Amino acid sequence: MVEGSKVTASARDRILASIGASGNPEQEYQAIERGYESAGTAQKGQKLDLFIERLTDYGAGVYRCTHLEIAATIAERLHARNAQSVAVPHDIPVDWLPQPFEFIRDHASPYPQIECCDGVITGCAVAIADTGTIILDGGSSQGRRALTLLPDYHLCVAFEDQIVETVPEAMHRLAEAMSRPLTLISGPSATADIEMTRIQGVHGPRSMEVVLVSL
Repeated sequence: MVEGSKVTASARDRILASIGASGNPEQEYQAIERGYESAGTAQKGQKLDLFIERLTDYGAGVYRCTHLEIAATIAERLHARNAQSVAVPHDIPVDWLPQPFEFIRDHASPYPQIECCDGVITGCAVAIADTGTIILDGGSSQGRRALTLLPDYHLCVAFEDQIVETVPEAMHRLAEAMSRPLTLISGPSATADIEMTRIQGVHGPRSMEVVLVSL
């Protein structure tokens, strides 16, 4: 019974009794049927092609290179955008960073300083081919969340062995990072209003590019 906006004592007792009789939550969770696909079946080449196709469809540029070509590829992309001042995580590998650009290593830099940069370069934790999604978990070479939200351009370095086919595979790889905030990025930031007018750069970078590094 409900009196006004208050639940009566008898109703509360029934609810609590129902909760108490629900059994062991952990056992019930483990007993849930999981019939969805938990692992991909695509070959490596098919997986990479799918990842590139998804990113391209979202409007993100993809540039393939070897490990020794990372700095040269980054330089090419920064030159193409006429970028001069670029924010980077404090622990980004020095051999990724070409001259003569100004790289601002983030050590809790003020937000206005990050926002004024021409772009940001990061690594990633894992990427998903099925959805064309890059995931940052705040780990090595990724920096804090604000670093990839404020600049208008994001250049992400992803290695081929970081790409999985399905979402469950990505979640499995991130099991140890689940206690940290995760940022999932599928192309440039975009949204649409009630009239379905698509606008980019509202919640994050207007432009995104990926340097895909072969092994």
